[in-house]
Amino acid sequence: MSYDRDAVPAPAPGLRLLPWAGEGGKPCFLSTDVAGGVLSRLADEIEAEQLCDGADVLRGAEAVLGDGKAGEHALRRALRATTQSFGDVLRVADSRGARLPVAADAGHEADSGHKADDGHDDGSGGGDELPGEPT
Repeated sequence: MSYDRDAVPAPAPGLRLLPWAGEGGKPCFLSTDVAGGVLSRLADEIEAEQLCDGADVLRGAEAVLGDGKAGEHALRRALRATTQSFGDVLRVADSRGARLPVAADAGHEADSGHKADDGHDDGSGGGDELPGEPT
């Protein structure tokens, strides 16, 4: 079962989204004040493995895509592994993102000197092309 970030509720403050699903694919959360607890360390280790696996899957998918003779079975297998791995990486990103401290001046991005993305193409080449795609 793949991770569906739209089906996972945002964790309440103090809860950590764990890198595995429970019964029926339901998300699992950990409530702890101890960052180095047994379950926190286990979750950290699994997240690290999922990220390493994601890098391996990416290399494999790139190899299949680069092989002009790869058949439908190889492409489907690579896509299946990629979607599973991408779901794992999204879960890790959501879990870690939810644990980031919120800046006190979060509403003042304009004052920070960072340019806001208004969604319009500025002609700088940062369009909708995918990496590695011919333009």
